[in-house]
Amino acid sequence: MESKPPFPPFDVDTARQKVRLAEDGWNSRDPKRVALAYSEDTRWRNRAEFVSGRAEVEAFLARKWARELDYRLIKELWAFTGSRIAVRFAYEWHDDSKNWFRSYGNENWEFNAAGLMTYRHACINDLPIKESERKYHWPLGRRPDDHPGLSDLGF
Repeated sequence: MESKPPFPPFDVDTARQKVRLAEDGWNSRDPKRVALAYSEDTRWRNRAEFVSGRAEVEAFLARKWARELDYRLIKELWAFTGSRIAVRFAYEWHDDSKNWFRSYGNENWEFNAAGLMTYRHACINDLPIKESERKYHWPLGRRPDDHPGLSDLGF
């Protein structure tokens, strides 16, 4: 059976670790890699879109990152209990016309005993920003450990 540590029930350290691992995965912008963190029968609500199963997750992410260019994400633990974690996040990206956005949101996650996410509920709002207002300037990929988090940036 496939698994993705850390496993529930979460404590503050394992919940933070799970959040950072999710952030790192999404910052890879690799749909195949990211989809492996979800159970085969995962269910999502992302904005007004409903996704079922790992194959649909992979297709969703491929579409997302083809549209949201130079994507950089920061996630922060909000709360946790047992097999559930709540996070808040913000990411910056631009479209193919070089219009920049900062997207803010909250997610509720639930995990199975193998540490795979079975449910993901996301609420997201997009704020148009000027390129000069960007706060995320690290090279594409994993956010450096010394880069400020959401609270440090005042988000």
